[in-house]
Amino acid sequence: MKNHTDVLIFHTQICAGASQICLMADANLIFASAPSRKRSGMEIRMKQKQKAVVLSQREAAPQIYDMWIGTDLAAQAMPGQFLCIYPRDKSTLLPRPISICEVREDRKALRIVYRVAGRGTGEFSQYRAGDAIDIMGTLGNGFPLEEAAGRKAFLMGGGIGVPPVLQLAKELDGEKQIVVGYRDGHTFLREDLEKYGSVYIATEDGSAGTKGNVMDAIAENGLEADIIYACGPMPMLRAIKAYAAEHHIKAYISLEEHMACGVGACLGCVVKTRETDSHSHVNNARICTEGPVFEAGEVEI
Repeated sequence: MKNHTDVLIFHTQICAGASQICLMADANLIFASAPSRKRSGMEIRMKQKQKAVVLSQREAAPQIYDMWIGTDLAAQAMPGQFLCIYPRDKSTLLPRPISICEVREDRKALRIVYRVAGRGTGEFSQYRAGDAIDIMGTLGNGFPLEEAAGRKAFLMGGGIGVPPVLQLAKELDGEKQIVVGYRDGHTFLREDLEKYGSVYIATEDGSAGTKGNVMDAIAENGLEADIIYACGPMPMLRAIKAYAAEHHIKAYISLEEHMACGVGACLGCVVKTRETDSHSHVNNARICTEGPVFEAGEVEI
């Protein structure tokens, strides 16, 4: 099943998870309960499935697309949350969860930047301005912004984990060192990120910035931080977790994983945790619901 990318089980392009949901009689309205990081208990938040409109789309790099969507869901969007986007081709079966890259200043539009990985995202890449697009959102628990107040932070992204760093950089209060990694010199979103902090680039082929990965960029530039926010592939997150433990700093990592439903029903995206999960009563958590943003010490990766 893992080989059928973007069909039944596909690589998530999100850095936020879905909240636990209960579908109401009106299928367009969803009430979601999710633990609050600021206080104990549960917050009740309304999710919505709606027909939005594509405002613009362009190819930002080979197979990487940059789309603005007009929707009133932008009014409630937070860094780290995501949308579920429904293909018109019903044979693809499932919506695609894609992270929110940016919120327009008037809070009436959202930006997504995604990689074409299969039929569903391939369909999205053909959308043009004025096309209707079916979405559900906003979903997931975002990054805990309050943790960085007045502190020096690393904002780290790798590959398709770079897009959610943009809105995070816009809203985070503190000194921001943005460390992002790419395969090659197609450093999409670089100019956007440079508006909000000091940007350090790593590329696998050495065509831009440091040759290597984001950890190599930190070492080469002699960077230090008090807290880390990160999204990217698992090897990168493992390295960040180890770095944070070695330097005795807190790290919030957003896990990328294979995912089917995106709303916690299928149990297809489980990670081992230090604490017992209230849903399964074992040391597991669903990345799409309890995460995917975790404090690095909470999860075994």
